[in-house]
Amino acid sequence: MTFLPLLLMFAVLYFIMIRPQMKRQKEVRNMLAAMTKGDEVITNGGVVGKVSKVGEAYVGVEIADGVEITVQKTAVTTILPKGTIKSL
Repeated sequence: MTFLPLLLMFAVLYFIMIRPQMKRQKEVRNMLAAMTKGDEVITNGGVVGKVSKVGEAYVGVEIADGVEITVQKTAVTTILPKGTIKSL
């Protein structure tokens, strides 16, 4: 009976903090795995561009005509819907 509050606290922590974080990590992993050439992305630094090359750990992002940068895959935070760059 003395361990019941401790177990209850752990269960609440699991469902409120740990489980949602694991779900977010899984979604990010799936997003990065599904990234393809031509996708429009936003990086951690706020750079918006179109994916020109996809490698194992790095991605080439074209940020202007003829200007391409290479970033780590993990630096990509969001994949935008097609045509978003034109509307900016």
